[in-house]
Amino acid sequence: MAGGKPSGLFVLHIAYLLYGAALNFDVDGGRDLDIFDINDEAGLNLVEGDIVLDERQGRNSIIGDQYRWPRTVPYYMEDDLEINAKGVILKAFEQYRLKTCIDFKPWNGEKNYISIFKGGGCFSSVGNRRVGKQRLSIGTNCDRIATIEHEFLHALGFWHEQSRSDRDDYVTIMWDRISEGKEHNFNTYNDTTSSSLGVPYDYGSMMHYSKNAFRNGTEPTIVTKIPAFSDVIGQRMEFSDSDLLKLSRLYNCTKAATFLDSCDFERENICGMIQGPGDMNNWMRVSSAAGGPSTDYSNMGKCTGSGYFMHFETGSANTGANALLESRLLYPKRGYQCLQFFYYNSAGPTDTLKIHVREYDKENPNGKLRYITTIDGAPQELWQLHHVSLNVTKKFRVVFEGTKVGTGSSAGGMSLDDINLSETTCPEFIWRVKNFSHVIDNTPMNTPIFSPPFTSKEGYTFQMQLYPSGKAGYPGELSAYAHLVARQEDTGQTWPCPWKQMTMMLMDQHPHIQKRMSNQRSVTTDPNMKATDSEAFFWDDPRKVGVEVTADDGSKYFRGPGSGTAVYLTHLRAKSRDFIKGGDAIFLLTMEGKSIRLHYKYETLHLNQGSQTCGRTFQCGPWDELAKCKNSTVKAVEFILAQVPHIDQYDLKYNNSIITYRI
Repeated sequence: MAGGKPSGLFVLHIAYLLYGAALNFDVDGGRDLDIFDINDEAGLNLVEGDIVLDERQGRNSIIGDQYRWPRTVPYYMEDDLEINAKGVILKAFEQYRLKTCIDFKPWNGEKNYISIFKGGGCFSSVGNRRVGKQRLSIGTNCDRIATIEHEFLHALGFWHEQSRSDRDDYVTIMWDRISEGKEHNFNTYNDTTSSSLGVPYDYGSMMHYSKNAFRNGTEPTIVTKIPAFSDVIGQRMEFSDSDLLKLSRLYNCTKAATFLDSCDFERENICGMIQGPGDMNNWMRVSSAAGGPSTDYSNMGKCTGSGYFMHFETGSANTGANALLESRLLYPKRGYQCLQFFYYNSAGPTDTLKIHVREYDKENPNGKLRYITTIDGAPQELWQLHHVSLNVTKKFRVVFEGTKVGTGSSAGGMSLDDINLSETTCPEFIWRVKNFSHVIDNTPMNTPIFSPPFTSKEGYTFQMQLYPSGKAGYPGELSAYAHLVARQEDTGQTWPCPWKQMTMMLMDQHPHIQKRMSNQRSVTTDPNMKATDSEAFFWDDPRKVGVEVTADDGSKYFRGPGSGTAVYLTHLRAKSRDFIKGGDAIFLLTMEGKSIRLHYKYETLHLNQGSQTCGRTFQCGPWDELAKCKNSTVKAVEFILAQVPHIDQYDLKYNNSIITYRI
């Protein structure tokens, strides 16, 4: 903090202070709506608030393999789904792939599949009902990643946590506080109907009701027997550890599709990593290092007898000396990966950390080193988060190469901790807010701070706005909004901005990526959306619909209106888990064009060849059959474009019955 102002945060121009409040659109209408609130307002009277029972089911058991889906679940996104919901659904699937043994694939004629549509609320059946097309609703305000994960856990076979037979050992239901006619939502199921699979009762499950579920007044309907868990129940951030354990037991599998490796160096075997051949020095497993860091990043010195990281001391090394640290052998499936790690640099200003991959094939049985990138920059007295995108298709190892480049001495060296590798795409941008607890406690209500502007690969620049102490009327909340920004000299963008999804994630800094419960919200730019009480387009050029603001460095740019939520996360939850670590919070920000996957769900499609017609009629026909017709690509594109309006640009990819458009 300098002069009472958070360093690195962008300040407002006076015009924004005067008019900024009117420039934010709240996707939740300013209310923290749980699934059950949404469904109640929609007039739905479902079992346990969001469960649909078919006529055959009643309250019968779902114990048994006949109610399980295959581990790769077929799905179909109906045309009525909102674009933002489609994007968040795909993000939810990525979390399933990263953390569980369940995968999802677009429907290609399988007998049973999940049809995702925009209904009146958020709801699902429990288990595979074997009815063919099984419907799951993601309606208005249901497009939060945890809500989608919650409904798919129902579809995979989960009831709510507090309906377990042993529920009353852990919580007390206050029956007199429940709204009339809603008492049935607090029924329990015996062991012949639903199994806990040997997993202890979980207050932190995303399948647990909140303490205020179905209340008739202001008092809680659920009181936890351990008071500390009163505000834990009902979390809608991410899977808990017990949710993941239960799902793995239900489907009798443990290997996640996209997870590759994680290491916090707490064990002496350093996760199977090895010292590289031909280097001059070694990386050492230590708990502190001269010149810094004084602790690891996993535990931050909190746990006696633990807290290790890998360190290459450059202070006493000769110029040109290097040290290679290599991961265990890894076997990719997707062809793209994200390497994430924390790096503490107390080395010399010219010393380098290079990232390579060592790839193995028949021609290179001992592996061939391929350079990826260099992590450089002046030494800093903190652990810094880094992401490196990889594109490996062969058996490989990740290689960290530290090199002493300069001739002078350095205070310390290079340190690595909390390494995670997954077959996912890396976040685009990192916004680190230092001394975040202090920022929360000392920023006045209704006073925003801003991330730096970030320019995405989509060619648009955007910025996150955060109210650390909440907007007016929302004490105890973090409020978050995404804005498009533009500088006077910007060119090349299409306005209004078409269908770009911006995601704001507050990262849970747990060492293991599969155990993180990060909090995120996404908003998508609808080019047809109008500003409130105006004919102007909400996502139009910020130079046209925004206000001019001045950054800390004196430069000027234009910030357009923002979209987000006043109820991004409560302070209580923000100060839990590892959202704040070493005093700092880390926001991961991305902007991406949405992949709209469209299935050939037509009865008849004739593909013209000049004056001729491809004579066959295909029922959900695969692409390779359609491709036999000349010009079928052109006709298929015309067909798809007729189904999805507002596509300004696209990158056509096809695979069987799926066409993917990048818009």
